[in-house]
Amino acid sequence: MSRVRRTILIGIVLSASACGSSSNPTSPSTPLIVYTAGDAGVTVPTLINEVKPAYTAQALAARIQGTVLLSAVVLADGTVGDVTVLRSLDTTYGLDSQAVMAAKQWLFKPGTKDGMAVAVRLTIEMTFSIR
Repeated sequence: MSRVRRTILIGIVLSASACGSSSNPTSPSTPLIVYTAGDAGVTVPTLINEVKPAYTAQALAARIQGTVLLSAVVLADGTVGDVTVLRSLDTTYGLDSQAVMAAKQWLFKPGTKDGMAVAVRLTIEMTFSIR
């Protein structure tokens, strides 16, 4: 029986798009201001704890490889809030979902603006590779 070696590569790509505000899901009446990495005076969040996504058995059997591109909001407490798929790899075998679930577990040193911790939107690229 041959062994399949799988490698999951993950990187953070800074995005200069999608700034503005969105609603805070826990308090719809209070808007959450979300900055974009690269906005004037905004520092980039620093990754502290990365959780790698799981390769589903079905995706592994189908030998699906490639990249999921995500948009994620790093909140002022360093946790990850809203995560959406910008470029899908796989909706059939669950790799997109696995990438979103993993990203939501990441922990960051939050980004700042004028010395205060703020919510910052990042683009995260997760690459699934079978070797």
